[in-house]
Amino acid sequence: MTFSLKHSELRDIYEKVVAGTRISDEDALRLFDTRDLNALGAIADFVRERKVGNRASYIVNRYINYSNYCILSCQFCAFARKKRDADGFQYSVEEIVQMARQASNLGITELHIVGGLHPSLPFSYYTDMLRALKAFDAKLQLKCFTAIEILHLAWLAKKSVRQTLTELREAGLDSLTGGGAEIFRKEVRSAIAKGKESAAEYLDVHRTWHQLGGRSTCTMLYGHVESLADRVDHLRQLRALQDETHGFTGFIPLAYHPENNNIPVQAQPTGFDSLRTIAISRIYLDNFPHITAYWVGLGMRLAQVALSYGADDIHGTIVEEKIFHMAGAKSPQLQTEADMIKAIREAGRVPVQRNTFYEPIKVLDQAETGKAETNSQSSPVLEKNLATA
Repeated sequence: MTFSLKHSELRDIYEKVVAGTRISDEDALRLFDTRDLNALGAIADFVRERKVGNRASYIVNRYINYSNYCILSCQFCAFARKKRDADGFQYSVEEIVQMARQASNLGITELHIVGGLHPSLPFSYYTDMLRALKAFDAKLQLKCFTAIEILHLAWLAKKSVRQTLTELREAGLDSLTGGGAEIFRKEVRSAIAKGKESAAEYLDVHRTWHQLGGRSTCTMLYGHVESLADRVDHLRQLRALQDETHGFTGFIPLAYHPENNNIPVQAQPTGFDSLRTIAISRIYLDNFPHITAYWVGLGMRLAQVALSYGADDIHGTIVEEKIFHMAGAKSPQLQTEADMIKAIREAGRVPVQRNTFYEPIKVLDQAETGKAETNSQSSPVLEKNLATA
């Protein structure tokens, strides 16, 4: 992207970024306050290209929610049900393996598995599920459970979080999901998810997993009752933990969907808000290798645009997504691999199929690979264009 920042109000922040200097919380708030989305996008796009060149990734995966029964009643959640509700569900281990078997025909490399805090399933259900899935396909990467699920499982097993994670890893867990972060500030968390784990508990679960050698993603749910300062505070705490452990592989901003819940928000985040949040995340989280534009929440067209605003990944094929769609998402339930490749190419990027850890499995079009590698070396030219165009 070539764009003039010579007379922009963001020139000083751009110069910091080019010099490799970390931006401050005050800088991040300035970026949130700017109306110059093009300049903001140019800075974020510079950071993206410096990190990954002209590539953008996707994963061939399948989502499975093992149950929506939950002992919590988070105000923002449209997914959870009580045992008395007619539309509650839970799957047996055998049914989950059958879902994996069917999805294997699509060439999936990852299963993404989360659920509610089930009131009665034993700890053995979860370890049996992991072992059964690994027995079906040992190469299948299992990205499972949010931090609050881990705390729930530790309570079920009457073990420490470290012991619980160790046993889950031994059963086949490859990666933790990043869900459940919402917004870290206590007052906001109480307003949207009363009774859920605290920010410190969320971070400590991921810290412990990282100390055990594991890796995970993390998220932020934006566009409800939080302030812009709350968003920056959330990013600050993630950046600090990444400085400590280097265990996060990617950050996934999640646009809030206001339907079917008890939070009085009239409209979901605008495209402007989503693009600036993704761009600022890319600039601020300088120690994160990847930023994902989650097409389920954004829609594929906006996710494509986000690839020029700092994002370098559009997530996965999904197959069946329940949580966002029960909250009112109108996006499709799945994208084929061909759809993902087409969307990335249309955005001017070289498609790369990745695994759970954002490691490349294959680069699409060898003819374009050389171009991508050339572009990834062109940061000084980009700097000159941005500064003087």
